[in-house]
Amino acid sequence: MWRSFALTAFLLGGLSTAVPALADRVYDPGITDTEITIGNTMAYSGPVSAAGIEGRVMSAYFDMINEQGGINGRKIKFLSYDDGFSPPKTVEQTRKLVEQDHVALMFATMGTAPSSAIRQYLNTKKVPQLFVVSTASKWNDPKGFPWSMPFPWSPNYAAEAAAQVRYVLKDKPDARFAVLYENDDAGKEYLSGTKAALGANADKALVAVESFEVTDPSVDSQIISLSASKADVFLNYSVTPRACSQAIREGYDIGWLPIRMLTSACTNPDTVLKPAGLEKAKGMLSLIAFKQATEASRSDPEMAKYLAFMQARLPEAEPRTLYGVYAYSAAQAMIVVLQQCGDDVSRANLMRQATNLHDVPLPLLLPGIKMNTSPEDFAPIQSAYMARFDGETWVQFGDLISAK
Repeated sequence: MWRSFALTAFLLGGLSTAVPALADRVYDPGITDTEITIGNTMAYSGPVSAAGIEGRVMSAYFDMINEQGGINGRKIKFLSYDDGFSPPKTVEQTRKLVEQDHVALMFATMGTAPSSAIRQYLNTKKVPQLFVVSTASKWNDPKGFPWSMPFPWSPNYAAEAAAQVRYVLKDKPDARFAVLYENDDAGKEYLSGTKAALGANADKALVAVESFEVTDPSVDSQIISLSASKADVFLNYSVTPRACSQAIREGYDIGWLPIRMLTSACTNPDTVLKPAGLEKAKGMLSLIAFKQATEASRSDPEMAKYLAFMQARLPEAEPRTLYGVYAYSAAQAMIVVLQQCGDDVSRANLMRQATNLHDVPLPLLLPGIKMNTSPEDFAPIQSAYMARFDGETWVQFGDLISAK
């Protein structure tokens, strides 16, 4: 296994292009002497289509890697299908990828609910489900689902909620909370994390709770209802762009401006805050683990590389989107795993290497945050910083917060 300094050198430097010596070996599905086929489902359409840029960034990153010689002599064939963020469609597309396209693994499937719909199937088939696009704690279950692993963008939902509640209670111990949550696994975990952090005081401190469905056209009525509670704190627990944006705009427009907390999934200035109105989001609080892509951040050499990549590969896309930064980093994480595999890219070794990442410093993670996994702990990112939106970007403050 490579040591962490070697992984860093790999990410920042060149790629190994050594060609395997044996040409007639028998491999697992999706693997040949010269190629590895990776499957993906992505919300290119539907209620979360704004996040579909992630699939395009990942595809462009793998294209770049292939142009540089691939990994250990193998090129990456990346098959990404639209599931519309619909679990039944995710199942259909995943079965096609596994049974017809014969992918070696599934990578970065989009969302908690869609990815949950295929988890049992992939684990039964012993097909790696690596770096799921979700921060839900359910993905860190080595005993129950040893073939599934997330790529979190912050500590898990419950830990994130607890960190936000603790931040408020530190200066306002008698705070009254209003919660808007997405009626799915993600939203329910945020809500349970909030209740756990409030402890015995939860029934008194939670003065208003409203839910919504991902397919709902608007959350305006829920915001109006929550505002009537006169709560001191509003916890906006959506992980989908449209609902996040609507909640910010409606609350501001009706003059309801308590302490406002946003999920880390909705910190995206381009697809969430701009549609709401940047001035309406000013002062909001959240957690962040990744660097912000702004013009000012070009002074960071790694961010400059990312922005140049986006300009060259996806010039029509908004390079400052958090989705782009996240997808670029997820693709880098996948490359690290493939590189650690060497010539043994069997499904079993893919999981073995993914569960043995030690202090991997992905270039666009904030200082002090590194990827770590073990056979007993599948969550590679478990730290973040509190941040405040200043009207243009998120500004981190305070000490590093860890879910461990």
